[in-house]
Amino acid sequence: MASRMHNHEAFKADEAAGIVVAAGSGSRLGGHVPKQFHMLGGKPVLRWSVEAMLRCNKIAEVVVVAPSGSMAEIAGMLPADARVRIVAGSPVSRTESVRNGLAALAGRPPRHVLIHDAARPGLSAAVIEELLVALEDADAAAPALPVTDALKRSGPTLQSVERDGLVRVQTPQAFRWDVINRAYASATDAAVDDLALVEASGAKVVLTPGRAELMKITYPEDLAVAEKLIASPALRVGSGFDVHGFEPGDAVVLCGIAIPHTKKLEGHSDADAAWHALTDAILGALALGDIGDHFPPSDPQWKGAASIRFLQHAVKLAHDRGYHIANADITILAERPKIAPHREAMRIATAEAMSVPADAVSVKATTTEKLGFVGREEGIAAQATVLLSR
Repeated sequence: MASRMHNHEAFKADEAAGIVVAAGSGSRLGGHVPKQFHMLGGKPVLRWSVEAMLRCNKIAEVVVVAPSGSMAEIAGMLPADARVRIVAGSPVSRTESVRNGLAALAGRPPRHVLIHDAARPGLSAAVIEELLVALEDADAAAPALPVTDALKRSGPTLQSVERDGLVRVQTPQAFRWDVINRAYASATDAAVDDLALVEASGAKVVLTPGRAELMKITYPEDLAVAEKLIASPALRVGSGFDVHGFEPGDAVVLCGIAIPHTKKLEGHSDADAAWHALTDAILGALALGDIGDHFPPSDPQWKGAASIRFLQHAVKLAHDRGYHIANADITILAERPKIAPHREAMRIATAEAMSVPADAVSVKATTTEKLGFVGREEGIAAQATVLLSR
């Protein structure tokens, strides 16, 4: 059993470890190269999952369970990080491979362990965080997606299968250490998945939101789908623009902050031109249309709605696709009211709405030197640029 050097003497109480199972033959993909070694977006499929775990500061160690004859080859595929260890697994028994991964951690066990299939390269920090939060009140957790296709049981006659209540369970599956270690210690047969070993014991299991990007690569056509879902550009840029005219009122809302004024902005929602522009910028970076596609002004449910709902919807769409907000730059065009006294509050409110640091958000303001509808004080315009990073 080979391993890389590591320097953790003991896990802290709040730390977790990851086990990435990569010992299978991947025969259904075809060819002589196991699927976890195929190239995806310029790097091996296996490396995607290991890097995702290493980016989470709550993961103190990642154990990669590999084919015994490919240890050196796999070491060359992985990041040169002291937190990564490689141990030998079984090419025919996933249960034995996971058991070997747990054994590698048993000398100094973590509080939680995430067990993940290397053939699911679309792992993101958001998925990991959701699982670890779920373990605060549960013994085990796993991401799952609802079944949306019609289900049939084939045979001499075709039979429909009721899909209500059915879900597609993905990995990583997360466990409290004592729960999964005890389950594997007593396991005698191969399990459908790791959850199956703890379900019968009465352990509390919860499901977290699954992701399309967490698809499992099994057949040759899956690589093409994964390339489109996962290995798209690491950076995406979007821009947005919005304008609202004035109507009688006593304050304008910009970046979630109500600024006293002799008028307010007219609109179907709260008419927050700055956050509307920012929402459009995020949607544009994702190539998902514009704010009107997601929140039609003809729909009465959005009348008077707070624009934070629009913005956070766009941010969630980015997170679901494996992106986070690297930075956002908003420019507001207005003669009055003066924006400068409120700019810092607007930055903080925008950062909090997107769950990013305040230094990732810029809010600027300018006039149009009395030119145009802004110069005539008929309304306010805003433009925004956003950078998304995978």
